[in-house]
Amino acid sequence: MPQELDATQAQSPEKVERFRAPELDAVLGQAFKVLDDGFVRVVDYMGSDASIVQAARVSYGSGTKRVHEDRGLIRYLLRHRHTTPFEMCEIKLHVRVPMDCWRQWIRHRTASVNEYSTRYSVAIDAAQRTPPGEWRLQAAGNRQGSAGFIDPEKGAVLSAKEEELHRLTRRYYEERLRAGVAREQARKDLPLSTYTEAYWKIDLHNLLHFLALRMDDHAQEEIRAYACLIGNEIVRRWMPIAWEAFQDYRMQALELSRLEVDVIAAIGRGDSRAATDLARGFGWLEEGPKGLKPNRERQELEEKLDRLSLPVPWRRQD
Repeated sequence: MPQELDATQAQSPEKVERFRAPELDAVLGQAFKVLDDGFVRVVDYMGSDASIVQAARVSYGSGTKRVHEDRGLIRYLLRHRHTTPFEMCEIKLHVRVPMDCWRQWIRHRTASVNEYSTRYSVAIDAAQRTPPGEWRLQAAGNRQGSAGFIDPEKGAVLSAKEEELHRLTRRYYEERLRAGVAREQARKDLPLSTYTEAYWKIDLHNLLHFLALRMDDHAQEEIRAYACLIGNEIVRRWMPIAWEAFQDYRMQALELSRLEVDVIAAIGRGDSRAATDLARGFGWLEEGPKGLKPNRERQELEEKLDRLSLPVPWRRQD
């Protein structure tokens, strides 16, 4: 006769294997170069696209698989901002980054961080250098942005002085150390271009939020270089389905406010006058000595209209 299972054996759950991402495994530990002396490498990770599906189906029940395939489910979750399943996946990166760029990075307070300490160790002997053709001009209409580049001949002078500054600050820093000055004080005049290193561990939901902000065209170029590398070289390998959905529903999508919807609806009806009146009522079309005053909301809508190949009713035609 067949032997009956006891209660403990009958209720024992089956073993669950760890989900892996073979494409990411292939570059685990590999340093991806960023800027002139920075890098990003994956130290470890937990989960894959399958982990998102697994977490979601615990919530929705086993019957969900009959309705959604894995790809469809992941896209549904991201499209409708069901974020918890994405929090089930984590990644740990080792990064080398200039301190001024790291200041922006560390503002994202959703990660676990352990940074190289110049109180305990000698500062890394590397500082980010700026090539002559890459000195950016201050944007006229954006206090925290840049637009265009300084003439390369002027840039060559600035780059030479930058190199001299780096050399002098490093020399004086090392002189202080040799004189016995404490590391915590000797470091105080090092430039913000000095590289630091850190381990940065974050879940997928918060990582995608970081990338949405820092891969944006308006982000500072240096941190954008890191974000684009993390997205295109690491997350794409780690979570190909989630990455595709992120591109479709976040990075390449348009988000419209209620005001923008009203104006676009009027344009869609062919009523340019109503669209203009709405924009004026929203305070977007105030006149100044040189035409329309700068208005961030209006400018953002104009960019969206251009992308949709829709006319901007109040734009003057040359």
